[in-house]
Amino acid sequence: MRAARALFDEAPFVRELGVTLVDAGDGWCEARLPLRPELLQQDGFAHAGVLATLADHCCGTAAATRMPSGRRVLSVEFKLNLLRPGVGEALRCRSEVLRSGRRLASVEGRVLAERDGARVLIASMSATMAYVTLDSAPGAGDPPPA
Repeated sequence: MRAARALFDEAPFVRELGVTLVDAGDGWCEARLPLRPELLQQDGFAHAGVLATLADHCCGTAAATRMPSGRRVLSVEFKLNLLRPGVGEALRCRSEVLRSGRRLASVEGRVLAERDGARVLIASMSATMAYVTLDSAPGAGDPPPA
C-alpha cells in the first residue's frame, strides 16, 4: 500500500483532478473521483480525458504494487473503451494486474459511475506499464521545459 500511496501523493495532475486512492493490494488498485462540473464535456458527461486519466493512473498504481525494487512505473500504451456516458456523483476505478514481469505489466481497469447508490460500468481499459529506472526513461536526460 505504501507504493500506491506514494504514486497518488507524488502526482500533481491526479491530485488536481481530485482522484483519491480508495485501497490497494498485491496486484490491484481502487480509486475514486467525485464528478464536478469542470470535469464534464459539452453534453454533461464525464470527459473522456478524465476517464482515461483515472483509469491510467489506477492501472499504473496496480502495476506499482508488483514493481521490482528501484524501479518506477510508466505507461507504455493503453486502450480505453467508452461503453456508456459517464453521469453521476462520482467515478470509481478498479484495476488489476493480469501479468507482471521484470520490465512490463499487463493491466486491466474498469471505470464505474456512481449514481443514486448504484454503480454502472462506463469504461474499460487495457494497459501495458513499464518498470523503468528514471535515468533510462526516454527523454529523462532532456532539460526540463521552460
